[in-house]
Amino acid sequence: MPVELTLSPDTVRSVIEKARTIATEVSDTYADGGEHDTEFDPDTLERSHAHDGLEEEEEANLTEEELKELIDDLNVDESADLVAITWIGRGDFEASEFEQARSEAQARAEGPTATYLMAMPLLADYLEAGLDALEL
Repeated sequence: MPVELTLSPDTVRSVIEKARTIATEVSDTYADGGEHDTEFDPDTLERSHAHDGLEEEEEANLTEEELKELIDDLNVDESADLVAITWIGRGDFEASEFEQARSEAQARAEGPTATYLMAMPLLADYLEAGLDALEL
């Protein structure tokens, strides 16, 4: 039995794309050994290569803001759908329990949905798995 979403699967895919971009940028930062520092050589007064990731960091920050705005712009029902899809993808609920997951998401909603979801490092994976489980 197909699930009726108030949220477009294309919107969920947009959230996945932005969340995956953010997760990639975060993992790249850690792979580089942490935050980039600006270092100057006093003899040449030139910037070292330690801060070459600034443009990438700005892009990640922009993507993060876009993701936050995208989620914040959802209405209450759409937000509940997004959380329910996340929980199904995370394994908290089965696909057949979508309505229950949606109801619990609405009942348990406290604070901004974007803050809750963006705190999940595997958000993109959960949403993708949720869409697959729901055959969307």
